[in-house]
Amino acid sequence: MPSVNYLPDDVEVEVQDGESLLAASRRTGVPHAQVCGGAGQCSTCRVLVEDGLEHCSTREAREEKVAKRLGFGPTIRLACQTRVTGAVRVRRLVVDERDKALANLLQPERAIASIGVQRDLAVLFSDIRDFTTLSEGLTPYDVIHLLNRFFERVEELVARHGGTVNNLMGDGFMALFGFKDSQQACARAVRCGLDLVAAAEDLSPYAVRLSGKALRIGVGIHYGPVVLGALGPRSHTRLAAIGDTVNMASRVESQTKASGAKLLVSATCRERIAEGLALGRELRVELKGKAGTHTLYEVLGLA
Repeated sequence: MPSVNYLPDDVEVEVQDGESLLAASRRTGVPHAQVCGGAGQCSTCRVLVEDGLEHCSTREAREEKVAKRLGFGPTIRLACQTRVTGAVRVRRLVVDERDKALANLLQPERAIASIGVQRDLAVLFSDIRDFTTLSEGLTPYDVIHLLNRFFERVEELVARHGGTVNNLMGDGFMALFGFKDSQQACARAVRCGLDLVAAAEDLSPYAVRLSGKALRIGVGIHYGPVVLGALGPRSHTRLAAIGDTVNMASRVESQTKASGAKLLVSATCRERIAEGLALGRELRVELKGKAGTHTLYEVLGLA
């Protein structure tokens, strides 16, 4: 007879023929969260299949719709929709009332709610050089207007190259590439970075008229695994990207200041780009918070 080991409870349950994971847990007293009554709509009964995924039924239309909306990988399943044919070990991902409130897809304000997932992405960091100096003497209106003009162009270029602006940080921002095509993530990010540098140069005469100082930016790009998830209280939820890859991309960008380069990429990023880049200097540098030395490449343009 099929069986399920429920974590974090560490309870072993025999599953009856045709019985869902949720029905089996409720029948045997495992405190499994559910809001919609097992209709496959709220997602609060979600589980992580740690072992035995091959013994789980395939997703049907209702579960597939929820999985696509929330970005669930193949090991995240709705217990109310999943049936098993062998031994399976699952972990309940909603374990208390606070979790239930955060995960309930029936609440409109949780429309972008998501569990943490990991994706391989290209992460681009950029900020405006010496913005504090540039903005001195400007009225608050001019400071915000200049930034908004620049960020409007940023959003347009990032979207054109298949990326997403994930976060604005004062006079800087972070963008992610590779959600749809991870193989081209680095190439798209680098092309976008070159266009961003050109856009800043185009806007620079306007900045000179306002402040007497040119507008210059630095761009740093790294590629690797990124943890994605909806973070923040219910009133201010946003999709956050965290992890070592994000930190590394930020460190690469900071080296553009020290080296005077406009666009730097990590060795990992460079390795994933086919021929076609005009490269400048190859830098061996120490990065803050990172052990050893790292190779960075200056990108001058397209060959």
